[in-house]
Amino acid sequence: MIPSSQPSPALTIIYASAFFRSLGVGLTGVVLGIYLSRTGGSATFIGVVIAAGLVGAALGMAVVSFRADRLGRRRTLFALALFGAAGGLGFALTSEHRILLLCALTGMLNGIGTDRGPSFALEQAVIPQVTSSDRRTLTLAWHSICLEAGHALGALGAILPSVFERRMGVGLAGSYRLTFGVYAGLNLISAVLYLFLSSQVEAAREGNAARPDPVRISPKTKSIVIKLAALSGVDSLGGGFLSDALIAYWFFQRFGVSESTLGPLFFAGHLLNSASYLVAVWLARRIGLIKTMVFTHIPSSLFLMSVPFAPSFAWAVALLLAREALVEMDVPTRQSYVLGVVQPEERTYSSGITNLTRNVARATSPSFAGYFMQHLALASPLVLGGGLKIAYDLILYWGFRRLKPPEEQTERPPAQARETRTKR
Repeated sequence: MIPSSQPSPALTIIYASAFFRSLGVGLTGVVLGIYLSRTGGSATFIGVVIAAGLVGAALGMAVVSFRADRLGRRRTLFALALFGAAGGLGFALTSEHRILLLCALTGMLNGIGTDRGPSFALEQAVIPQVTSSDRRTLTLAWHSICLEAGHALGALGAILPSVFERRMGVGLAGSYRLTFGVYAGLNLISAVLYLFLSSQVEAAREGNAARPDPVRISPKTKSIVIKLAALSGVDSLGGGFLSDALIAYWFFQRFGVSESTLGPLFFAGHLLNSASYLVAVWLARRIGLIKTMVFTHIPSSLFLMSVPFAPSFAWAVALLLAREALVEMDVPTRQSYVLGVVQPEERTYSSGITNLTRNVARATSPSFAGYFMQHLALASPLVLGGGLKIAYDLILYWGFRRLKPPEEQTERPPAQARETRTKR
């Protein structure tokens, strides 16, 4: 089942651009940490580079939250893609550590391995505008599936450095530079695709009213968004400890496996992420968005916290894949929930603020994670990150289980409806 029998041109373009962008994200998620390690970077430095990219993403998210509707959503998406391409080009041209830090910042380089940056947030704000409310969760799930397909294939592309080195005769550094050149090209493709978006994606206006401004957001929405943003910060603080780049680095150091092995592993993980989205939609229709988010997220964190205690590489892989089958089920449900409990004209602000908080919190963790890996214990980020995520889930359920989006207030789950008909 697809979002509609005839997806709107805007949805098709958004899905395609998200796919190409996430190809690059999946690629850097695997190779970034190992590349920096091979060029003499310590675990602490790797964490700092990842943090710099996330700080850049947080700055981009601030623009999305407060200015995207005024600057124009199409222009903003195009500019963000160009910045990403520029950052990748910088990595392709030099291996000087100080310059790489600057390129990671300005290019919003993603070492997390999952695309949760400003372009993602703005696309999520656009999608409810080009689909119906009863299909919102499903349409957002398909957007996430396109992203995960890109993440998976991008992770598989982690073999590119070895391919370039063998087939083209370039050295180790040159093979990685070519790989980051591919990353830059993928962002350029996304930028070109955004040029074909129509005015349909721009912020809705009422009559001649100006585009919505944050100061006009209703007090009720502000209260909801502030609480969700604070909780999102806790979740992403934990997520910052668990970037794909750092997990790949952990496997690299713990078991001595290379990108050629890790690429297929993360490919499989992202495939499981992708498959889980439609399961999340099915589950949300039966038990609600909040319960779906919490009841799948807690087990995923427990699986991850068990990875460091695995007696072998095979067991560590099994536990990681079990985690990946569950960990992303809260993504379309969370976004649908945030966009469903506010008014349509408040969606860019709400999506932007919650994702801004996520990016800011996520940016603070990698530096500490790298330091802890180097000076405390190699596996410390996996345990700390998982613990923070469990705390987030418990507080979220306690605080928001009674606040339901419109479709959960007016419709009974199909299972309940069938039970009622049976009793009659």
